[in-house]
Amino acid sequence: MVSFKQLTLLALTTGLATVDAQATGRTTRYWDCCKGSCGWSGKANVNQPVQSCDRNDNPLSNMGAKNGCENGGSAYMCTNQSPWAVDDRLAYGFAAVKLAGQSERSWCCACYELTFTSGPVSGKKMVVQATNTGGDLGQNHFDIAMPGGGVGIFNGCTSQWGAPSNGWGAQYGGISSRSECDSFPEKLKPGCYWRFDWFQNADNPNVSFREVSCPSELTDKTGCKRW
Repeated sequence: MVSFKQLTLLALTTGLATVDAQATGRTTRYWDCCKGSCGWSGKANVNQPVQSCDRNDNPLSNMGAKNGCENGGSAYMCTNQSPWAVDDRLAYGFAAVKLAGQSERSWCCACYELTFTSGPVSGKKMVVQATNTGGDLGQNHFDIAMPGGGVGIFNGCTSQWGAPSNGWGAQYGGISSRSECDSFPEKLKPGCYWRFDWFQNADNPNVSFREVSCPSELTDKTGCKRW
């Protein structure tokens, strides 16, 4: 059986990728260390919520554990929900999502193929799984999870990793140079370096996007599959 990755790579090399149900949107970046909104039961018709981890990055069996971004909370974003390069033109990762005219019930744990249409990554593709919902996001907005991308409204990185009070770098946007990744916790370094290597430090590029079947490489990390 041909895998999703093989089909995607074939489409990229032959130009045969379909554009059915394409829409346009925008991206930002974040890493707040918080338990994702899709980590709670009942958010969508899925086999289980998105996996959360304790402050030492161990997977939690208690899916109802309180968010680490709240006082007394113990559940955080797992570090394996960082982005990575499949090859020079394709990456996988995770995102907080908000889609026009839809609720999180329709996007939690769904996957989307993003084609970047601006900046240094124009033409590259990224497949993301929705693990979170951004209450402060605009319509058709993908807030891509990448370590060092800025904590935004909430900050669980200080309680989990001892990050500065506003997270690493600026609260919105995060760090500004690759060398700053060197001081990150070991498990967060690869995702931080990804931003400056594969992603070329792109600053909130625009995208066209479409929903796709989730590759197992993503669902194996979150444990979450839509029915």
